[in-house]
This record gives sequence, structure tokens and C-alpha cells, in this order.
Amino acid sequence: MKKLILVYVILIGAFLIYLVNYQSQEVPASSNGNGEGLQGDIDEKYVMVTFLVGIDYWKNVVKGFEDAAQALNVSVEYRGATQYDVNEQITVLEQVIARKPSGIAISSMHPDALNATIDKAINAGIPVVMFDSDAPYSKAYSFLGTDNYNAGVTVAHKMAGLIDNTGKVAVITLPNQQNHMDRSRGFRETVERQYPNIEVVAIEDGKGDELVSGNLAVGVLKDHPDLQGVFVTEANGGVGVAKATKTLKVDKQVKIIGFDTDKQTLDLVKEGRISATIAQGTWNMGFWSLQYLFELKHGLIEPKSAQYIANNQSPPKMDTGITVVTKENVDSFYAK
Repeated sequence: MKKLILVYVILIGAFLIYLVNYQSQEVPASSNGNGEGLQGDIDEKYVMVTFLVGIDYWKNVVKGFEDAAQALNVSVEYRGATQYDVNEQITVLEQVIARKPSGIAISSMHPDALNATIDKAINAGIPVVMFDSDAPYSKAYSFLGTDNYNAGVTVAHKMAGLIDNTGKVAVITLPNQQNHMDRSRGFRETVERQYPNIEVVAIEDGKGDELVSGNLAVGVLKDHPDLQGVFVTEANGGVGVAKATKTLKVDKQVKIIGFDTDKQTLDLVKEGRISATIAQGTWNMGFWSLQYLFELKHGLIEPKSAQYIANNQSPPKMDTGITVVTKENVDSFYAK
């Protein structure tokens, strides 16, 4: 436990130093001058907004958000769209803005559709940061999450090793969500540049749905019975593809790499039916999102999103990290 606390302390220090250097301004040691470090007021309310709020994936993100709130002595709330519906997420975000919270952390299900609403919050003086899935052309002050392009690169190398650098592969993804777009692009471009004997024969929209993704895998295998691998950029689809390959009795032939660490995915990795999955630093996303919002709210960091846009630059980003999960290390990723 002491080692874990030390790691968090080092991470916190490194990120604060990074932000100080990036913004080129001196950061005070405390927001309240009492020598107790960063402390707010319990009446401060920060809100996290996602979509598909009931899925397991968000639990560890929310936990990081709540842990940061406890450390900073502020209040938090978790809201979001119940369905995979961008209009519902916009409505929820509008409702949150109307309540004038101290800050908002958002995972956007579309890279552009929420821009106007995010910018509305910024223009109203409400700090906004993105996490998990970005809205890169909005005025949000930062993105904290997986470097999804590099995650796709990592998957490409792993897949190449699994199929001996030769064969046909497919990608099942969510083509209108920024994080999935980046994962797919990192995978595809790495295969094209570095593995001339691997061919990406299909990129399909699995809609984040187990059944849809499984049916897509069946269709790709019908067109390409010699398919060697499938990269699925989210958890539900990976489960669906694994079930489909077993039904078709090609589960030994087709190597599957999924994303995230829900129990179904981990069980399939343990059984060897999913060759690998990617674990994200979800707790870090929640923890650092609130930390950064708090610093923006209290003037510890000067927001400069307008300057980023004017100079065609991206706001500061924090890569919260990934781990490749295989049969060898899967036991470490089950919820304790």
C-alpha cells in the first residue's frame, strides 16, 4: 500500500510539473493559504458526464473522480446518457450547465457533435476537460486518457506476433467516436507501414454491441474464410466475436484482441478464446480530470484554450497508460 501511495505521489508531482512548464506560469502551493495543500469547499460541485452510464467500464473512472474529491474536500456527481445516443448526451450536458457546477469532465461519444455545448459551458465560465474520448475541436482545456493511436500501434504489433506476421485481419470498431477512430487508425497505419504480409480486409461498425459485432465477424469470415485475426476496439464487440468464432469452430484459427477489462472479456482471455485485451488507466482518468478541473477553478492554472485554437495547437494532454492483458497476467485484472 505504501508503494502504491508513493507511485501516486510521484505521478501527481510529475503531472503538476508538466502543467506548470506547459503553461509557463508559477503555481501556488495551496489554494487556501493554510499550508494544508490543495483543499476546496464541500459546496463546490464537479460533474462527470458520460454515456451508457450503466456499463462496468465507467466504475473505475468514477472511483478515481470520487477519490480525488475526497482528497480535495469537494463534491462530485456522475451523470450521463443512458443509451448510446448523442442527442441524449447533449441534453444531459445542457442540464448540467444550467446548474452552473464548478467544473465538468466529459467523455464525448462523438468528436464534433458536442462542441457547441462544450463551448457554451466554457463561455459561461465553467471549466471543462475531456477524458477517455475527446472532442478535439472544442474549447475544452485538456484531454486526459489513453493515447488511443499508440494503443492501436501496440495492438498491431501484438497481432503481428500472434499470426507470425502474415495473414488477413479485420477491425470491428465505432467509426464515429474519437477514441475508437484513433485506435483503428493506429492499428491500420502500423500494419500498412511495418507488416507488408498482413492485409486489413475489413473495417466494420460494431455499434458497441455484442450481437452486431458477432454477426459482422460471421460475415467477414464468409468473405474471407482464411481470416487470421480480428481487432475489436471495445469490450462488448470482443465478446461477440469470440462467441461467433466458437460457433463457427474457427476459434483456434482466428486470434482476437479486444479492449478493456470487463469480467466477460477477462474470462475469455483466461480461457484462451480472446488472445489479448488492452487495460486502460481508467482510475487515472477520473482522478486527474478532477485534479485539473480544481486547479482551473481555483486559478492555479491559467486556461488558454482560445490561444491553443488561434495557434492551431492542441490543449495539454495526459496519457493515462495501457497494459496488454494476456492469459499470463489476466488474474491481476479481476476486480478485487
